[in-house]
Amino acid sequence: MNEQLSADASPILDVQHLNVSYGAFQAVREVSFSVYGGEIFGLLGPNGAGKTSTLSAVEGLLKPDTGTITVAGYDTRQKPLHARANMGVQLQATSFQPELTIAEIIRLFASIYGVNLDEASVKEKLAAINLEAAAGKKIAELSGGQQQRVSLIISTIHNPQLVLLDEPTTGLDPQSRRQLWERMEHFRNNGHAVLLTTHSMEEAEAVCDRIAIIDHGRIIAIDTPEALIDKHRHDPEVQKAVRKGKVTLEDVFIGLTGTAVRS
Repeated sequence: MNEQLSADASPILDVQHLNVSYGAFQAVREVSFSVYGGEIFGLLGPNGAGKTSTLSAVEGLLKPDTGTITVAGYDTRQKPLHARANMGVQLQATSFQPELTIAEIIRLFASIYGVNLDEASVKEKLAAINLEAAAGKKIAELSGGQQQRVSLIISTIHNPQLVLLDEPTTGLDPQSRRQLWERMEHFRNNGHAVLLTTHSMEEAEAVCDRIAIIDHGRIIAIDTPEALIDKHRHDPEVQKAVRKGKVTLEDVFIGLTGTAVRS
């Protein structure tokens, strides 16, 4: 975070006592957390832990059983359109119109959001992600990392207060991943709230100001990466997970969630 949060700071995303069920199965249990402007907040958990259900509820794709979600002060149930207008969502995989060029796709989605972009503005946005030379290319001609950068530009073209990133760097090479990290930090440094889900503990430790670990539908830990490591470094289960002497966030994650592989 750029500055220490004041006691009266209002969160851009506020999730309180969230419960989500699929029939008799309860996927999310009393989950509460807040994300503030100027921070990258990581939501980490094993497969099936409740990350996707939580994110889907925030996005408005799932109706919670109980609990409240507010985005930029708007309750997602009472003011769903206002809440969605203040969020941008980048999924792990996104499909765009294959017959359009990158510049045409950007202008198309800008018009959907009511944003007027002239040719110079499109070039400026592409230059910000080092793709100004790709304006005339089609999406299939870009590498995976380039496609993710274009997707991030499109999902945030309306300058939303909240940016939701669902495992955006999965499968990318180190250079492409670092470029996306820079874009996340750009949003944070400009006062946006960023909610990131990732399976990469290295990524979470590198870019997240705070993280929450969710398992079996419940938040089991929430703090800065450094504080979580300090708090749990001497836990017996964490010590069992240590491989090279230095306790890492991954060691803490394994110590808290266990070694069993989740389907």
